[in-house]
Amino acid sequence: MADQKDQAGQIELGRVRQLWHLLEPLHAVVYFAPEAAAEADGLGIESGRWPRYFAWRAAPLGAVGHEQVTSAFYSFSPGMVREHIPSVWGAADPATVLDARRRAVDRTYRALLGGRLDDRELAEAAALARRVAEAAEHAGRPLAAANAAQPWPEAPHLVLWQAATILREHRGDGHLAALLIAGLDPVESLVSFAAIGAAPEETFRSRGWSEKEWAAGRERLVGRGLVEADGTATEAGRALRAQVERHTDELAAAPWQALGAAGADRLSELLGDYWVAVIGSGMLPGTNTLGIGTV
Repeated sequence: MADQKDQAGQIELGRVRQLWHLLEPLHAVVYFAPEAAAEADGLGIESGRWPRYFAWRAAPLGAVGHEQVTSAFYSFSPGMVREHIPSVWGAADPATVLDARRRAVDRTYRALLGGRLDDRELAEAAALARRVAEAAEHAGRPLAAANAAQPWPEAPHLVLWQAATILREHRGDGHLAALLIAGLDPVESLVSFAAIGAAPEETFRSRGWSEKEWAAGRERLVGRGLVEADGTATEAGRALRAQVERHTDELAAAPWQALGAAGADRLSELLGDYWVAVIGSGMLPGTNTLGIGTV
């Protein structure tokens, strides 16, 4: 992969993927941090990971219904989305949730990084990441567009989080396009990912799919020759997933043209310490589907 170039000039696809791995934990803290849980408690949002996940992530879309969120999130069971959307807006409207989300990120970063929030390196990383985020096109990317429409904060650590969020949603929106091209519906996308050993089935099935729905999705993939009867991927299934991931990298690559290879290398260098701080906190789950493992 190192010798393959994407559409962003001199930046390799491998570097695009590495930068996603570095930025994703910086975004994902809002779903797991105790500071974020405290902010959600203050709004009266139901306790537990998923009610808060739906509130934090869906709020930029506005007071939409479960149909729109199901479409944008894709791999979650429609029934699971219906449990949380739009009822969460009864606890707090999206604008209030967004204000609380920013406070949650501020409190979390202060707890994780302490006095390092004033480092020149953090300000430089934030400026570079913002340049990339502002270069991202939003056509056909609803979650990226919704987050990009939010006003930029002044504090560098909040700028870094917002840029990471826009870029991860830009990548995620593109990933859904890659799944559609591959002919993988929402549950099949998870079954096929579990089949290559990306994470245990129970990790993926936490997105609300029943045993019957999961089994039906697996049966469809068995019929296409992508999955064995025992749930493991066939050679064709692994090839299709590799194609999806490569297509995702390609669709995520264009904004990085704003930095070029040297700028991307510099951002990668700057993000390393902050990535270590987040991963080292033990806050994020070791088994996950978020791309927050080792780089």
